[in-house]
Parts: sequence; structure tokens; C-alpha cells
Amino acid sequence: MKQLTLSLLALTTVPLSALPRNDVSITVVGDKRIIESNGIPDHPTGQFPGPNNPNRISEQNQRFEVPADPQIAPQTTPLGMHPFGVAVNGVVFDPAAAEWWNRDRFSGWQYEPLSGAVNLGTDQSNAHVQPTGTYHYHGIPYELIDDLTGGQPQMVLIGWAADGFPIYGPWGYSDPADPQSGLSLLTSSYAVKTGTRPSGPGGQYDGSFVEDYEYVAGHGNLDEANGTFGPTPEFPQGIYHYHITDSFPYIPRLFKGTPDSSFFRNGPGGPGGFAGGPPGGGRRGGPGSQNAGPGQGQGPGNGGPPGFGPPPGFGGGPGGGNSGNGFPPPPPGGGP
Repeated sequence: MKQLTLSLLALTTVPLSALPRNDVSITVVGDKRIIESNGIPDHPTGQFPGPNNPNRISEQNQRFEVPADPQIAPQTTPLGMHPFGVAVNGVVFDPAAAEWWNRDRFSGWQYEPLSGAVNLGTDQSNAHVQPTGTYHYHGIPYELIDDLTGGQPQMVLIGWAADGFPIYGPWGYSDPADPQSGLSLLTSSYAVKTGTRPSGPGGQYDGSFVEDYEYVAGHGNLDEANGTFGPTPEFPQGIYHYHITDSFPYIPRLFKGTPDSSFFRNGPGGPGGFAGGPPGGGRRGGPGSQNAGPGQGQGPGNGGPPGFGPPPGFGGGPGGGNSGNGFPPPPPGGGP
């Protein structure tokens, strides 16, 4: 798996034993899937603090809720400066960086963290640490996926989006409607624009900035939210689901459903999984720097990803009351 993208990563590896113990709980209660975590990854990481990221991984106190029966909304919702979702190990997917051209968040030009235009000190899992001590993913979490798959190509559930729809790794069915079509690495339908930037940094579009990209229907396998509808191992009857890919947007930047407010960044005492001010300040921990997510997942041999209840939209009750790894016996037809 790791051969996909390792060109910009800080490859110094810190063993899992050097970190606090990972702790996560994923339960289905009523119509909600509840994820609580201490934000500590369950796999080796890069060296933090490091040359391009001065922050140390520390335990968090995170609680997120997502719909157990997610529904497609009438229109997509842009992600903004919030986490997109939570991995099955509790670490958040948080693709945007508080890095703007000329350090001006109102410039209209935001650096893409994995473009190489800025060195954010990301590790072998495309992750680094915010000034709050929160370890978070900007792209494919290679170490997590290797733990879940044994390093073999597999369509694997790796998390839950804030709108409740499942998130899978880069592998999916070649024909999204046919589980017998074999596996392939799915591709984004975003491409770098042609021509010259009309303002800000100027110069040719080259992928350095989020605004350098545009959605081109049919360019890849996936839609504008980096997802598709079809059967998955957990939802054989079909469900909308997202994929993390090895090219922009890496982690989706749009929601097909309605994101839960627990993923929004709020001030102290406000609702949701995060406290603190608005994101800003960037990787070096300036004022108003970003916060992010939770931590702990299931490796191979422990029955698969946590958080399973009856599949959303396919009958059965919401499956409440699970705890620990969130794994009641799967109902007929499977499903989280």
C-alpha cells in the first residue's frame, strides 16, 4: 500500500510504545453513532516534534456524533475548516491547512497541504500534529490501512464522515455496482486547471493551492465529493460511500449528506467535539491554530472495524447500546 505516495513524508518512525495508549469507543445509540477518543493513533508515527512540525502528540478528549442512518441531502455542503470525519482508530481526517498565500486567509488562495508547496512535516500516514497536540490525517492513512488489511489490496472501511456515510480506503470495485468486478485503485475526478491564476500568487496553475483544482465529471471513478454509490463489504445492498485517494482532494472536501455539528470548531463551552478558537496560525502553532480529532482502531485479527449496527437505510433498528469496539453481530446483509 505505501508505494502510492511517500515522496514528501517525514519517514522517521516513532514506535507505538512511545505514545500513550490509544483509547476509542464507537457505539450506536438510537439514531446516532457516537465516537469518543483520546486522539492517540494506534500505529507508529513520524517524529513529533520534528523539523517542520514543532508540536507533540498529546491525548485529547473528543466526542463526535454522526447519523446512524445517513441520508443524501438536496445539495452538497463544503467542508470548510473542519474535520471531514473520524477514522476507525479515532484519529480525525482533517484535510485543510491554515496556510494561505502571503499568510493572508482572505487572499482567496489556500495552500494544498500535500502539494509540496509548503512542508508541513507530514509522516508516513500523511499526518502531522496541530498546536493542540492533535494528530490528524491529511491523506491516505497508510499505517492504519496496513494494519486493517495486512498490506493487501482490499476495499476496507477506515472511518465515518461527519454526515454519517462510511469512508473507505483507495481500493474499490472496478465497477461500483458489481462486487465481482475486481478491485482497482479508484481515482479522483479533480484536475489541475489550465492557464494562469488571475490574482494572488499569479503564475501557472500547478496544484500548489486548493483553488488550482476543478472538478471534471468523468475524469476519474468518483464524483465531486470523492465518493460513489454501490455495494461495499459492509453494505452489500448498496450505500453512498466516500474514498480517500492518492490525488486531490485526497480526503473529500464536500459532504453528500448533512454534517453533524459535533465536527464544527466552536469556542470553549460550545457544543461539538472541539473547543478553542477558529482555525488559523498554521503548522507552526500561531494564534488561533487548528484543533482536531480522536484515536484507536482495530488491527487485523480482531474482527474488523468498529462501529457496526444495522446498515443505514436497509431495515433494522438503529442497533443501540454497543460499546467497546462497537461490534454487535452483523445483521443479515451486514453493515455499520
